[in-house]
Amino acid sequence: MPSPILPISSHPSSSASAATTVVKAKIDADPLATILISSKFDPEKAIPITPVLPRASSYNSTSNVNNNIVSFANNHQQRFLRTSSDSSLALLADETPRQSISREVGHVAAETFYLSGLCLKLLSYLGVGYRWITRFLALGCYAMLLMPGFIQVAFYYFFSRQVRRSIIYGEKPRNRLDLYLPKTSQGTKPVVAFITGGAWIIGYKAWGSLLGQQLSERDIIVACIDYRNFPQGTISDMVEDASQGISFICNNISEYGGDPNRIYLMGQSAGAHIAACTLVNQAIKETGEGDSVSWSVSQIKAYLGLSGGYNLFNLIEHFHTRGLYRSIFLSIMEGEDSLHQFSPEVLVQDSNVKPAVSLLPPVILFHGTADYSIPADASQNFADTLRRVGGKAESILYDGKTHTDLFLQDPMRGGRDEMFEDVVAIIHGEDEAALAKDAVAPPRRRLVPEFMLKLAHDVSPF
Repeated sequence: MPSPILPISSHPSSSASAATTVVKAKIDADPLATILISSKFDPEKAIPITPVLPRASSYNSTSNVNNNIVSFANNHQQRFLRTSSDSSLALLADETPRQSISREVGHVAAETFYLSGLCLKLLSYLGVGYRWITRFLALGCYAMLLMPGFIQVAFYYFFSRQVRRSIIYGEKPRNRLDLYLPKTSQGTKPVVAFITGGAWIIGYKAWGSLLGQQLSERDIIVACIDYRNFPQGTISDMVEDASQGISFICNNISEYGGDPNRIYLMGQSAGAHIAACTLVNQAIKETGEGDSVSWSVSQIKAYLGLSGGYNLFNLIEHFHTRGLYRSIFLSIMEGEDSLHQFSPEVLVQDSNVKPAVSLLPPVILFHGTADYSIPADASQNFADTLRRVGGKAESILYDGKTHTDLFLQDPMRGGRDEMFEDVVAIIHGEDEAALAKDAVAPPRRRLVPEFMLKLAHDVSPF
């Protein structure tokens, strides 16, 4: 039976909203560019790193820039981005089947090479000690057990006409997003802006392809936003990229059949942290004076966080014991002095930020009780804190679910799973016709045999 979901027809007021915790049974502008690291890593020695960009947001106005020039530049960039995307779609329409297959095969090869580079980069930073050798072997077994599902999802990602890959949303490296479009084009569709996880090091937009495929089957558009990872960028760069991707979606999704008044922000694991940081940072900017913004938190219907961590002070030692060493983590987060700025749970308790909290949309946080990568307390504590300071928030826990069960194993199992149905119920909450269709929607197809899913659950290193 679906869990009760908070109403999300309006934004929270300044007064606290009552809610209960529900318990239920992750350079060059070319996105294929990689950075190869050959030096060994000593987990006991901190690595000093200078942020690629200053922490100040790229949307802030400067006193010596004329507003008309800024407006012209923004309009010019929007025209450039739309022209680039439209040109790509025009080329697709003019291709012969042979040209299309050749292009797709080339793209598959390039993407495979790029993903291999991400894995090598992660290993180069984490070192090859006993802990990571065992985790790497477990990861290999885990991937092999789920390979039947990965192959089917990859085929859909590379060859489906419903997927628009690598749409340019900005001018920085990896400023690309993928769109998953429903088969029917009648009427405008609700939109999910999704930020994938990956330990802030191996995040990639294609990680959201399974979610994108399954939500698009329920008549929901999904936009998976790519962003710079460490060491190509640090946390402020990731937040900047996420904000620019959300801005593109808010201002352009209507051209793809999306409803700009029904946009939901969602993130998973590290992506949930980045999305939450982006949302709170945007609300703070909107309460400031003279800050120029290209999108507003009022355009976000709700924030959906999956298996995320929102208080870095509580997680730094936990990550260290699991192999994301303290020195690396602090380098990603730009040092200990920045942990407050990039811990949404801590930041919203600042008295100076209270006006921004009242602007935040409803926050719904999903977490498995058997998640050892990021404990479920992370979502519970953030929801409790938001309610205490006047926000509207809810945490929904799934009994016995791990960090990957909710995002991979359960969707690959097929049929109906609770978290997916909860997400769809939130998005379609005000659309009676869509809810009626959801009630009779056919069960999702199984992608992996049950015994392999159970083995994957047991050997998962996450």
